[in-house]
Amino acid sequence: MIFLRHGQSEFNLLFTQTRRDPGIIDPKLTPLGHEQAERAAEELARRDIRRVITSPYTRALQTATPVARALGLPLTVTPTVRERYAFTCDVGTPVSHLQRDWPTVGFHAIEEIWWPPIEEPEDQVLARAALFRAEMAALDDWAHTLVVSHWGFILAFTGQSVMNGQMIEADPTAGAPETVVWRH
Repeated sequence: MIFLRHGQSEFNLLFTQTRRDPGIIDPKLTPLGHEQAERAAEELARRDIRRVITSPYTRALQTATPVARALGLPLTVTPTVRERYAFTCDVGTPVSHLQRDWPTVGFHAIEEIWWPPIEEPEDQVLARAALFRAEMAALDDWAHTLVVSHWGFILAFTGQSVMNGQMIEADPTAGAPETVVWRH
């Protein structure tokens, strides 16, 4: 399967410049982030992708939408692949608002408030990654899945740090990474 880290968000742009939380809740993509999403859509249109799974954060949905459109596939939204809750940007948007903003996307199986109320410990992110790894490994066609996710979740799943708009392949049957270093 392929992980795609969402394109550059407003948070990423400002945090990179200052190394301080700029206080943006559920940020949108920057113009560069939209370009990264379009480039990913072009590249992935040549791949045999049969399923697109995305986090419910706006930046992930904005990244996944052009990819799903290029592939002619619906989006499967799950909070399991969301970012580690650690910054203001990790406060999400309630499902009722997401449904209004993304009327063609199914959010029916997601709770109204789907992100945790307090900072998420590293072991909980690793547990989410283990759960998702087991779910994906149980599918016969996991190799044809794209997952639009976030730095922390991709790190927990693969042990690798990826940049905005970057893709990385992962085998859910290979097991968890030996070490995960929680640094940017």
